[in-house]
Amino acid sequence: AMDLAYVCEWEKKPKSNHCPSIPLVCAWSCRNLIAFTTDLRNEEEKDLTHMVHIIDTEHPWDVYSVNSGHTEVITCLEWDQSGSRLLSADADGHIKCWSMTDHLANSWESTVGSLVEGDPVVALSWLHNGVKLALHVEKSGASNFGEKFSRVKFSPSLTLFGGKPMEGWIAVTISGLVTVSLLKPNGQVLTSTESLCRLRCRVALADVAFTGGGNIVVATSDGSSTSPVQFYKVCVSVVNEKCKIDTEILPSLFMRCTTDPARKDKYPAITHLKFLARDMSEQVLLCASNQNSSIVECWSLRKEGLPVNNIFQQISPVVGDKQPMILKWRILSATNDLDRVSAVALPKLPISLTNTDLKVANDTKFFPGLGLALAFHDGSVHIVHRLSLQMMAVFYSSSSQRPVDEQTIKRQRTAGPLVHFKAMQLSWTSLALAGIDSHGKLSMLRISPSMGHVLDMNMSLRHLLFLLEYCMVTGYDWWDILLHVQPNMVQNLVEKLHEEYMRQNAALQQVLSTRIVAMKASLCKLSSSTIARVCDYHAKLFLIAISCTLKSLLRPHFLNTPDKSPGDRLTEICSKITDIDIDKVMINLKTEEFVLETTTLQSLQQLIQWVGDFVLYLLASLPNQGSPVRPGHSFLRDGASLGMFRELMVVIRIWGLLKPSCLPVYTATSDTQDSMSLLFRLLTKLWLCCREENHITEPDDTLIDECCLLPSQLLIPNIDWLPINDGIISKLQNKQLVRLQFGKAPGLVGHTVSSQFDAFVRAPGQPKIDHLRRLHLGAYPTEECKSCTRCGCVTMLKSPNKVTAVKQWEQRWIKNCLCGGLWRRMPLSYS
Repeated sequence: AMDLAYVCEWEKKPKSNHCPSIPLVCAWSCRNLIAFTTDLRNEEEKDLTHMVHIIDTEHPWDVYSVNSGHTEVITCLEWDQSGSRLLSADADGHIKCWSMTDHLANSWESTVGSLVEGDPVVALSWLHNGVKLALHVEKSGASNFGEKFSRVKFSPSLTLFGGKPMEGWIAVTISGLVTVSLLKPNGQVLTSTESLCRLRCRVALADVAFTGGGNIVVATSDGSSTSPVQFYKVCVSVVNEKCKIDTEILPSLFMRCTTDPARKDKYPAITHLKFLARDMSEQVLLCASNQNSSIVECWSLRKEGLPVNNIFQQISPVVGDKQPMILKWRILSATNDLDRVSAVALPKLPISLTNTDLKVANDTKFFPGLGLALAFHDGSVHIVHRLSLQMMAVFYSSSSQRPVDEQTIKRQRTAGPLVHFKAMQLSWTSLALAGIDSHGKLSMLRISPSMGHVLDMNMSLRHLLFLLEYCMVTGYDWWDILLHVQPNMVQNLVEKLHEEYMRQNAALQQVLSTRIVAMKASLCKLSSSTIARVCDYHAKLFLIAISCTLKSLLRPHFLNTPDKSPGDRLTEICSKITDIDIDKVMINLKTEEFVLETTTLQSLQQLIQWVGDFVLYLLASLPNQGSPVRPGHSFLRDGASLGMFRELMVVIRIWGLLKPSCLPVYTATSDTQDSMSLLFRLLTKLWLCCREENHITEPDDTLIDECCLLPSQLLIPNIDWLPINDGIISKLQNKQLVRLQFGKAPGLVGHTVSSQFDAFVRAPGQPKIDHLRRLHLGAYPTEECKSCTRCGCVTMLKSPNKVTAVKQWEQRWIKNCLCGGLWRRMPLSYS
């Protein structure tokens, strides 16, 4: 059910070494970035530096380590809902907000923060933004995304004018204070601090959750299992430009194990206190421990009718809804005695459990998001059902198989402490688990989609497909799903994903159009038989982006024009007029709408050149259409993409009349040949064969013959395909453990590259290219570059352009790559 995918550890240096801080904390963002803490001990100066480390799971060795500036140990780390900002809090009351510099996943800085001086922070959370999506696992077979994933009515913790959620964070301190910091639109921080209740007492453990009505619930414990676990409602408001906090006491509870005479004094300390989810304040998980063992309990807050005495019934009979109701904590489930729990990880999937009595359908009861993870001091990890606490999966570290008898247990205890996870986090789809152990080493575990239970292949595929759709709808990164995709699944998953996508309405398809292409590309990378299609999908993303950008530059000649924009009219006319002569198509357009400044046209030449080169490459490869290994193969049957190329050729032709130097440059054997007309004629013939998806016809012999002659008429360009990504995912499919070291890039090569992939693999020392600007950087670039964590797309960090149109193009990709992946800074000597 669970196995190790990779481990990443620190290099042992003689003068300084990483040691796990106590408490050690980690956090996993929806963009698959992991943040964790260690203390850096310097042997010479005998001091500790409190470090924050951030990695992306695809390149775990490329760690960004920063001296946090915290003077005391870091107690909390929390990602925001977008996965691009991080909060850290320490034992001196300092809270810092970290954000990416230049939108780079391996470059961070802290710009704002707050302080409750000298008061250690025990719980921390971002305020809720009001966005909540429910997953209906039992409807995973439904055709409509609206049935599988529904928006839940949920109020933000605080709203600005117009209902926009206000950003900020809430923290609970050890002395029973709650502090709220609000980020104003002008960048200032508004902070207010209030006592949770009049009688302040020590808070050893706390957690924060949110209600649908916009309130905040705080759970606290003083650490003793004989004391009650207290709950408070916190309301935040802004009055006269000041943050106001109101608190109210809610029903409390005593752990069941302390009321049981047989266990009354067995578990003296509460060691873990967690709400089951940030937006589920009605369910809480508690763990009480002694030196050697633990017990876990799951509680639920329910409304119950208050019994009314018969005397009062006679005076005023209670009818129907008028019966007084009371909120009461009820225990849902409890475990037997367990080994001592060292860490707890809760699922982040917002699964809608319609069956509160836990009787779920047989095919969904082992769904990964239903389980939470418990790590034990013996090195094992258990996944248990988040409500019933029944065992779903188990993992034993290789160093410590579970002892079989009492003597072995005693021997192990005397042998010294075992290596175990001190902090754990489940990924956002619950298919992977990251643990930081007592040596500061990061372990990445795969969690089976079927939780180790034997489900047929179709059911496991359906689980993966359902979670891919969830990531497509939410925009979350899907790296942890790829961990489970075997090469023989790729074709099936890509086809099924496309089928599900085509069932959605046209508006939703348009919203998700680029995301599904990026998803297909990352899936195809996992199989040698589909790896050539990765190039096609990235070329398609590039084509869509160029088409949108160039069309957006067109302006209507008169302000009182009809509804359609020049770009829409261009698409409509090009699809209606099937003439193979480019000039005859051009006559039907209002050429005054295409007038641009000559400097703008000249600055777009690199993008225009790519369009011209790609059309020539596709037509020249048509005679080899029987070879699906060649990049570009899928375009030859893609009527929509060929139609886009055709529209762009018409636009470029018109622009060429205004500024001939912006036209694509072709090396022709004849000076009199009109290369654009020739290519448009052949492209139109090919487009007519596949313009209707359901009636694709084979190209006739004359078209193939003409394409065969192209290499003798024009020099066929080499297309610069994206490099095969240097990430870890393609190395994890054989289920062999990969050992890595922080700060040292492994000698990872992608799939075994055979001669059939020579078309898009760049040999060392060849000139490199800026994939977004289509500029040549030379064999050894001198400009600083950034690359995409997901697809490997490379582009310069700083813009060399000053023309507005090119700046607009570059601004589109400032935060994310065109596939939606995050950027990371690359060393100058990248290969």
